[in-house]
This record gives sequence, structure tokens and C-alpha cells, in this order.
Amino acid sequence: MLKCNIDRTGRLLRAASGSLCLAAAVGCWWIGRRGVAGALLVLALFQFFEAAKGWCAMRAMGFRTKF
Repeated sequence: MLKCNIDRTGRLLRAASGSLCLAAAVGCWWIGRRGVAGALLVLALFQFFEAAKGWCAMRAMGFRTKF
């Protein structure tokens, strides 16, 4: 079901964007924007999952990405 559809570069970019979302979530939590922080945390966790599995949801839906 979750076939690998991104290469090493794509995986690294997913992990980097997940890290940025995680940092943004911490910042939003710190300033009191709990709802935004929760959404960013879910997005970060999903991006870490994609990086770990080597799978991209957008590519699985048929969209072509550059990386």
C-alpha cells in the first residue's frame, strides 16, 4: 500500500520540513496559539512518517513534485 515513491533527497526534504513545522508548533504553543500549534504538530508528525517510509502522499495521488 505505501510503496516507496520518493528518493533520498525527497526524504531529507520531508524530514527538514517536518523539523521546521515542529519548531513552529513549539513557538505557537509558547505564545499561546494552542490550536495552530496542534495543527502544526500533526503536520510535522505526518511529514516525519513520510520521510521514514519514503512515501509522499501528493505523489500517491498522482501529482508530480520536483523532489
